[in-house]
Amino acid sequence: MKLHETLCQRAHHGTLPLIGEDSVMVDLKSRRLEIDALRVLCAVQQHGGITRAAEALGITQSAVSHKVRRLEEALDCPLMTRRAGGPMFTAAGRDLLDYADRILGLHDEALLSLTRKNLTGRILLGLTEDTALSDVARILARFRRLHPHVAVRTKVRMSLTLRTLLEQGELDLAILQVFDHEVRPTDTVLLREALHWVRAPDLALPDSGPLPFLSFDDACFYRQWAMDIGQDEGALLEIVFECSSAAGIATAVEAGMGIALLNARHLRPSMEIVDTRLPAPPNLSYILRRSRRAHDLALDSIAAAIIAEVTRMGGLALAG
Repeated sequence: MKLHETLCQRAHHGTLPLIGEDSVMVDLKSRRLEIDALRVLCAVQQHGGITRAAEALGITQSAVSHKVRRLEEALDCPLMTRRAGGPMFTAAGRDLLDYADRILGLHDEALLSLTRKNLTGRILLGLTEDTALSDVARILARFRRLHPHVAVRTKVRMSLTLRTLLEQGELDLAILQVFDHEVRPTDTVLLREALHWVRAPDLALPDSGPLPFLSFDDACFYRQWAMDIGQDEGALLEIVFECSSAAGIATAVEAGMGIALLNARHLRPSMEIVDTRLPAPPNLSYILRRSRRAHDLALDSIAAAIIAEVTRMGGLALAG
C-alpha cells in the first residue's frame, strides 16, 4: 500500500525516527485525514480538475487547493501532479482516492445509522442505464442495509419510458434525463451536461441530401428532437444505424458510419464535434423526479439520501 510505504520510506530516510513499525504508528496517530478534504479530493477526480470541482461544490478554487494541500501535508507526499498534459493524480493520490471512497461511505453510513428511523414500505424506483452504473448504486445498497424493511424494486429503462411510468403511477421515483427547458419546479437537478453532434474526422458529409444519422432507439428523446426540431431547421437526417447503447453509438461514430448526438461524457478523442449545417442541441439535465404519490417517509428518506450524497459531491458521478 503506497501511502503506508511512503511513511516507512520517510522513517528510512530520517524524516521519522527509525524505531520500526511502532514509530510509524505513533506518527500516524498524530495525523488526521479530514472528511471534508477527502470529499473535495473525490470531487476533483469526479469533475476532472480543481476549477470544475470548485464550480460544482460552490466554493473557490483556492479553497479546493487548500484542502488538497492539507491532505498532502498530513501524508507528507504529493497527491496531484499539477503538470499539464500528465495524469491528474500521483500514485499516492490514486491510492488515497480508493481509501477515500470507503472512508466516506462508512462515515456517511454511520451518521445515517445513528440517526435513522425505523422505516417500512415499498418503493418503485426508475433509473437510466448510466445512472444505474453511478454512485446511485452505492447509495441504494447503503439504504437497504440501513432500512432492511423497505423493499426497493428498481427498473432500468430509457428516460422517455421512465417519464411515462411516473405519469402512470407505476414508479414512485426516477432519475432520468430531460432537456434543460423541460425541468419542472418540483424536480431536483443532479447534474447538467452538454449535448453535441459528433462524427469521425474523416467522415465526409454530403453537400446535399440527407445526412447519415446514428440513433438510439425510438424511446430516445434525443432522436425525437433530432427528427422533429432538427429536420424542421432544414437538416435532413436518415437513420442508418440504431442502437440502445451509448457505447454502441460511440463505436459506430468512430467507425465513420455517420453522425450522432452524444452527451459530453461519451465523447472520445477520436471524435469531432459538428457545429455547422445542424441545429445546436439543447443542454441536458439529470433530474430526480417523483410521482404524484402521497407523502411517504420511506420515499422521502431515499430521495433525501440521493440528494444529500450528490450535493456533497457537487454533482452525480456517472460512468463514462
